[in-house]
Amino acid sequence: MRAVRLHEDGLRIEEVPVPEPKSDEALVRVHAAAITRGELTWPLDRLPATPSYELSGVVVRVGPDVGDLSEDDEVFALTPFDRDGVAAEYVAVPAAVLALRPRSLSHVESAALTLAGLTAWQGLFDHGALGDDERVRVLGASGGVGHLAAQLAGPRLAGENDPCDLVFDTVGGDVLASAVGSAPRVVSVAEEAEGVTYFVVEPNRDELLDLGRLAESGVLMPEIDSVFPLGEAHAAFSRLAERGKRGKVVLKIAGD
Repeated sequence: MRAVRLHEDGLRIEEVPVPEPKSDEALVRVHAAAITRGELTWPLDRLPATPSYELSGVVVRVGPDVGDLSEDDEVFALTPFDRDGVAAEYVAVPAAVLALRPRSLSHVESAALTLAGLTAWQGLFDHGALGDDERVRVLGASGGVGHLAAQLAGPRLAGENDPCDLVFDTVGGDVLASAVGSAPRVVSVAEEAEGVTYFVVEPNRDELLDLGRLAESGVLMPEIDSVFPLGEAHAAFSRLAERGKRGKVVLKIAGD
């Protein structure tokens, strides 16, 4: 099978063996893998490595300890960061992180919803504890995470100068610094700072299922900037750093 592999001298498209799933894993035929700016710096201590941790695809085979997934299930997931990623034709994934994907979305859109959607959900609700009657200001509301956070907030979204109970920051820097103290709670996914709750997104099947239901009902729709085939991974990662990017960059690996 083909896979994107990161080496010390850059990315290569390589032929590698199809992985064999462990007892608690599923083998997934990857249809789409979304990518995130900066992620090529994450696995530098374990090269060569496959990037991307955001997938949508179809289960090919499950390990003997997997009882809640079956062959041909269409799934999506944010996969763990401490192992190889999913920019490949087939991947072995812990079954515990795989959720049935929202069928109202394409595979490309489903992959784009995983990391950004979970980040928005965890920032607002897990770390921000946003209540039904509270108001939230999202810093970077047009960005990859921010536009989904704004959709999740719905009528609880506050304007730039409105009083609010929570600030959710996706930008960092001076924008975050100016927001500290403007609300009882400030949560950031971009930067650690005094008076700020900083977090790193984690895989979570139950929350993905919630996001999927919201997508099915029309509440959530991830924005797609561009789509590249697997063989153009270099161009896809270059696009992440270009000005004017809006939404997710996604590798389309199999037919949608």
